[in-house]
Amino acid sequence: MMRSRITRSRGILFVFATAVLTGCFYAAPQIAQQVKPAPAATAATQPAPDASINRPTSEPYQGDLSIFEDRQREANLQIGRVMDLLGIKESSRVADVGAGSGWFTVRAAKRVGPGGKVYAVEINKDYLKHIENRAAKEQLSNIETVLGAEDDPRLPANALDAALILKTYHEIAQPVRVLQRLKPSLRENALLGIIDRNGKGDDHGLDRDQVVREAERAGFVLVDQYDFVKPDGMDYFLIFRAAPASSSTTRD
Repeated sequence: MMRSRITRSRGILFVFATAVLTGCFYAAPQIAQQVKPAPAATAATQPAPDASINRPTSEPYQGDLSIFEDRQREANLQIGRVMDLLGIKESSRVADVGAGSGWFTVRAAKRVGPGGKVYAVEINKDYLKHIENRAAKEQLSNIETVLGAEDDPRLPANALDAALILKTYHEIAQPVRVLQRLKPSLRENALLGIIDRNGKGDDHGLDRDQVVREAERAGFVLVDQYDFVKPDGMDYFLIFRAAPASSSTTRD
C-alpha cells in the first residue's frame, strides 16, 4: 500500500483489522463536472516535495493478507457499484493504488476482461509477489504489478481510465505529491476514486474534508461523493477528476 513506514504498536494493527472487516462508506452526490485533465508533467516540471502537508499517518498493515478476503467485504463495499460509478467496464485500464492482497485488483481484472488491464501498485514487494501468484492461479493475464514509491505510484503516462485508492489514503505521507504524480497517468475524463473512513490520520482514517483539500491542491476536482452502505457517516467514497491546467491549484 502507498503509505508511510512509521512503527506503531500491535494494538493499532488490531484497530485497523477491525476497521477493514467492518468498514465501508459515504455522503450525498454532487453534480458531475465535465472537465479535462492537465497535461502530463515532464521531468522539468515534476512537483517538489509537499512540505506544507504535515499530518499524521497510520502504520501500514503488515499481518496476514487473508484478513482482506472476508466474505462480507464485497457486499459491504458494494464493489460492483463502485466500479460502475468509476466507469470501469470491459477493456478499461485501471490502477489499484495500494493494492495490498489484490482484493480489488482481481475483481477489476475480471470486470475489464482480456482487452483491459489492471495495474496493481504497491511499495511492498512481498504483496506484489502475492498478487502475481494470485493472478497466475486465477489465470488473469491482464494484471501488471508495479513497485511504486512512497511519493510516486510510478504508472505510465496517459494509461488509465480509472484509479482507486481503497482504504489506503490515510497511510500516504505525501498525498499531494502522490496525486500530482498520478495525474499524468489519467486519460481525458478518467476518474479517481478514494474510499476511506473519517479519522485523524493516525487511527486508520482521515477526515473527508482533508482528503478533498489535498486532492484539490494536487489539481483535482470533486465530482461526486457517496455513502450508500453505512448510516453512521464514518466511511465515504469520493470521486475526482483532474482539473484543467488553467484551474489547477498550486504545485508544491
